[in-house]
Amino acid sequence: MPGWFRPREPRAEPIDEGLWESATFPYLFMRGLAPADSERLRALASQFLARKHFSATHGLELTPFMRVQVAAQACILVLELGIGWYDGWTEVIVYPGQFAPEREVVDEAGVVHLVNDPMAGEAWLGGPVILSYEDVALTSDEEARVAGYNVVIHEFAHKLDMLSGDPNGFPPLHEGMSPAAWRDAFRDAYGDFCRRVDEADALAERDGGAALDALPIDPYAAESPSEFFAVVSEAFFETPEWLQPAYPAVYGQLRLFYRQDPLARLPAG
Repeated sequence: MPGWFRPREPRAEPIDEGLWESATFPYLFMRGLAPADSERLRALASQFLARKHFSATHGLELTPFMRVQVAAQACILVLELGIGWYDGWTEVIVYPGQFAPEREVVDEAGVVHLVNDPMAGEAWLGGPVILSYEDVALTSDEEARVAGYNVVIHEFAHKLDMLSGDPNGFPPLHEGMSPAAWRDAFRDAYGDFCRRVDEADALAERDGGAALDALPIDPYAAESPSEFFAVVSEAFFETPEWLQPAYPAVYGQLRLFYRQDPLARLPAG
């Protein structure tokens, strides 16, 4: 009879230890991660791969190595939260490189424009996560990567944000966390960062320098509160030694939300 049967959990195949090590060794977020925590992350990534369907576009061949790369980066966010935080959707779509979907944008005057801006990733409310593999791979390239940039962490942070509805930089907080403390920390930091980006833009135009490079996080964070949350999530895991001194209140709120302290994993000095 209806209601008697519960859907069977997909069977998670363990990720080969050698494959795991080769896929995750270069990642900045693995710095200082205890062996036991790495094993928990590997088990979580196995569950992720069992629950999510990967598809590739434009002739890209998705290898087990590539799938593990995505799974590891996605699961570092929920290492202490659980794979259930990614329930409600199933698809991960991977392009060979950046993609440029046509979309409508309304400017400040209310005029609608069609744009085709290249994108490294996108997360849909209730739908798939879309990734550029070129950008996924960049994170593991120790010579070419930009410290603090991680498209997988960015898009999966949006997925966590969307658990409250449309992304707004305010994911569902745990019991005991203060919504007021979260709001104050992020509001103040976002306002300060937008000001710093404007000043850096003005300096770059005047002096032709690289003022934007001196910012503690990606300037894209100034786009909106939801993008600020996604970018500081990247920095939280990738470059906590830059984020915490710049925005300690935000770092503290992320530490409570993700239930991790990446800065504490790093060796002193």
